[in-house]
Order: sequence, then C-alpha cells, then structure tokens
Amino acid sequence: MKKEILIIDFEPTILELLGFILSKDYNLTLKPNCYDALLWLENRTNPDLILMDIEMPCFDGREFIKSLKVSGFYRNIPIVLLTNIDVSLLVEDISFRSIDASIKKPFNPIRLKEKIGEILQKKNTENELERFYN
Repeated sequence: MKKEILIIDFEPTILELLGFILSKDYNLTLKPNCYDALLWLENRTNPDLILMDIEMPCFDGREFIKSLKVSGFYRNIPIVLLTNIDVSLLVEDISFRSIDASIKKPFNPIRLKEKIGEILQKKNTENELERFYN
C-alpha cells in the first residue's frame, strides 16, 4: 500500500512538478495553501508525511506547523520543508525545531525522493518499536 503525502505549496508549477515526481511512489494530496491543508486534515485521516513550503500567503507555514505540533492528532506527522529560506537561520523559532528535514529550492528530485524515503522508513521503524513495547 502506498504511503500518503500531503503537499502544500502556493506555486501551481511546483505542485504540478512534485505531483509528477512523486505520484508513482506515493498517494498525493496537493493543496495550494495552509488553510486548505488544515481543512483537509480535519476531514481525513493523517497523511504519512507533509511536504511544504514555509512561505505562504495568508495562513503562514510557520503558524501551520505550530498548529500541528500542539495538536494531539497531528504532532507526530513528519514534516519536510521545501523552501527558498535558509532554515538554519530560523532554528530559534520553536516550530522549526520539530521539522524532520528541509530541502532548499531549487531541489534535486532524486535527493528529495531519497529524503522522503528515509523519513518514512524511520517512522515505520519507530511505529514498529512502539507496538512491540506496548
């Protein structure tokens, strides 16, 4: 069964490109902003991973991440940032301490797929250990 990834980016060309790159290996939900993504999350089961840009109009990616991380339902969903911002400059912000990876735009599609695979494998291993010990 394919893993599900929620992708959030306000640039339609990036959404289309990511859909092309990742749709063979994953079930994808593409959202153009954080508000639509949050509404989708509230009406669905949790995705296995969220891939998002941090710079969004209106409902900013920072606020979206904070909302997820304080939630009992969404805080364990891995988050990968795909952004133009140098995330290392933002580590003081608590919302960025909880992301699993950041990839700078423009990105290498092969490296992106590798990073997503690594994170999902780590999540699977953690889930198996949790089931074993509980």
